Amino acid sequence: MSDAQITTRLVTDDEAGELLTLRRAAFVTEAQLYGDPNIPPLTQTLHELRDDLAREDVVTISAWLGHRLVGSVRVEIEGTRATLGRLAVAPDMQGRGIGTQMLFDVLPYLPEQTSEIWVFTGKDSKQNLAMYTKHGYEQQYDKAAGDLTYTYLRRILGEAEARNAEDTGAAAAPQE
Repeated sequence: MSDAQITTRLVTDDEAGELLTLRRAAFVTEAQLYGDPNIPPLTQTLHELRDDLAREDVVTISAWLGHRLVGSVRVEIEGTRATLGRLAVAPDMQGRGIGTQMLFDVLPYLPEQTSEIWVFTGKDSKQNLAMYTKHGYEQQYDKAAGDLTYTYLRRILGEAEARNAEDTGAAAAPQE
């Protein structure tokens, strides 16, 4: 990536149209992969998106490169569980770590009692599955929805951080 910094923040209602455009651009390749132009990110209306942004149990963050919206992720909160969805990165910006950055930048927006994060993606979306697995998400089950099969993955908060600390020696016993 260039010297420009990606910043993340909550999406505002005024940005709903731009977010809708970003999602549609980002999810075209998923629709092509599955031969289904009617996947929810491509059929959601602006009105539905605005209603979603207004929900108390939904957090949607955006990633910006200067004044350009380049990514977003939606998280639905239910008790101690958060479910990530609609992780979208502008097609020309994919592969630059923006999706990964959003996986971590969303954490401060979650309620303190959140103990696990779930995510789902198409079973054949190998790149998505690899990214989630790399960052501590473990496959739980597959579920068919019409002609599509989704893979559901879960990450227990704290576990991945503890493993990373052990790998880097940060969890080692203090020296005397």
